[in-house]
Amino acid sequence: MTTVADRIDALESAFGPLDDPANPLGGGAFVAADTAGEVLPAAEGVLDAHALNAEFVPAELGGRLRRMDELGRLLRPVFRRDASLGFGYGLNCFFAATPVWTAGDERQRRLAAGLLLGGDRIAVARHGVAHGNDFVRDEFTARAAPDGGLLLDGSKTGIANASRARGLVVFARTGEPGHPRAHSVLLLDRAALPPDRVSDLDRRATSGMRSAEFGGLRLRACPVPDHALVGAEGDGYELSLRSSLVIRGLIPSIVLAGADTALRTVAAFAARTRPGGRSSLDVQHVRDVLTGALLDLLIIDCLALVATRALHLLPRQMSVYAAAAAYLAPKLTAEAMDEMSAVLGEATFAEEGAYGMFQKQLRDLPVTSLGHSGSAGRQVSILPQLPFFAQHAWFADPEAPAELFRLHDGLPPLDLSQPALLGDGDPLAATLVASTDLFEETGLPRRGRDAHVLRFLIRAFTIELDDLRKAFGDVGFSDRRWLASPHSLGLADRYTLVLAAAACLGVWREQQNAGAFADPFLSDTAWPSAVLYRLGRRLGLALPDRPAAAEQRALAEVLARLRGRRSYDLYASPLA
Repeated sequence: MTTVADRIDALESAFGPLDDPANPLGGGAFVAADTAGEVLPAAEGVLDAHALNAEFVPAELGGRLRRMDELGRLLRPVFRRDASLGFGYGLNCFFAATPVWTAGDERQRRLAAGLLLGGDRIAVARHGVAHGNDFVRDEFTARAAPDGGLLLDGSKTGIANASRARGLVVFARTGEPGHPRAHSVLLLDRAALPPDRVSDLDRRATSGMRSAEFGGLRLRACPVPDHALVGAEGDGYELSLRSSLVIRGLIPSIVLAGADTALRTVAAFAARTRPGGRSSLDVQHVRDVLTGALLDLLIIDCLALVATRALHLLPRQMSVYAAAAAYLAPKLTAEAMDEMSAVLGEATFAEEGAYGMFQKQLRDLPVTSLGHSGSAGRQVSILPQLPFFAQHAWFADPEAPAELFRLHDGLPPLDLSQPALLGDGDPLAATLVASTDLFEETGLPRRGRDAHVLRFLIRAFTIELDDLRKAFGDVGFSDRRWLASPHSLGLADRYTLVLAAAACLGVWREQQNAGAFADPFLSDTAWPSAVLYRLGRRLGLALPDRPAAAEQRALAEVLARLRGRRSYDLYASPLA
């Protein structure tokens, strides 16, 4: 059996260099396909040859899905090149199939697995939301048929792969509007539906991910069998929430991949030598932007690591980590893209050539991260858990297991029935507190020029956690008015930054224990010092002097990875 590293390297090699104008699968080809709003057939051919859809099928059903952290890494070679390809070809299929993997019976799981392993796609039609516009608010309804089964009516737009998918996962209203159990989930094989009862709707244009098909379906009194029901009638809302626990952990990896390409594009622009031997790197602001972008990507990847590995290791506590990762990663990426745009200047608007890929990523990333409503939903899912943590977990829980922060170690089997919607503890926050104690008691770190700065910053973040404990200490768990206030939302935002700091510290600490397998950059005090300083500045904390030497070390890493053709994440993977 091939390892995940083998499969990543094989995908990367098959696509070839992104920056080679002569490569038929280079950046120019993807930008041209995006401009035309078309899928690049040769790129889909690469994914066919590597049976990418097998990565979305659990191993016990014949696929290759064993670990969520590995799935996030496997997506990166695709999303570094084209979000439309990554989302439209396969990731959307995983999003669609997750309710089936979570609650489907054996027959349904076999059907979904057979479709994906056979090269077909599965699309998902989610239920509407009260605040949505017409693009997302329309829905399907299902009623009992006189002769058994159900009759499905209605239409839905904004369905990715609507006309290309054979499998359909439909969230249909089966109860009274507004009731928490008003919706149910159905798994359908379009090939088994009466053709005259199903019709495709026009494709919707999008500002980003232009090559992905967002179409729609209309069903008219379409009969479906009873065995199409996934779980029980009325389980739709809960299944949507439970599926989000799995899906959210992948969001950081896919936005990171696009930002990786953007940073590489901007770093190459800044490093080019101009007449007179000067370059943009002579400007301090440019150096700061490149440094900050790398630090943000490392923060995002630490969150990705924690969110995906927690699904295996901490299923009863992982919900808040997945939500925090999916909330903060797009936010950091969007701000980094804005800063990098200023470095590129007018080249930001290039639609082709060496800098056309940056403009494409700038358009794609907001769609890739599932938009503003997705971000707000993640923040709202964090808030109700914070009063419980403040009153029962913070400064009381044991710290997270060391395995949570290890880049390559094995994990327990994936069991999607285990994750809880609300966490019963916060061991990641406890890792921050334990790090403070460790530094004070043992004098860690034993090496690194920035040790004193790091020690100060860890203590500052622990104080911030204590301030959050005081803010939520007297809040009732059901005090909806207080929890819905702008002040509370701001506190939730601050909490995600504290979690990000804890995740980065956990990764750095485990690098101290990795021995010969430690990465020289990740085991240095420079990057956690620079990362915590950057996060602390966002929080408005009282900070020590700027860790200039640590930031210079991070900038050197940006340029070294540019020249060495390695990825801007925790793994520094080789690029084609």
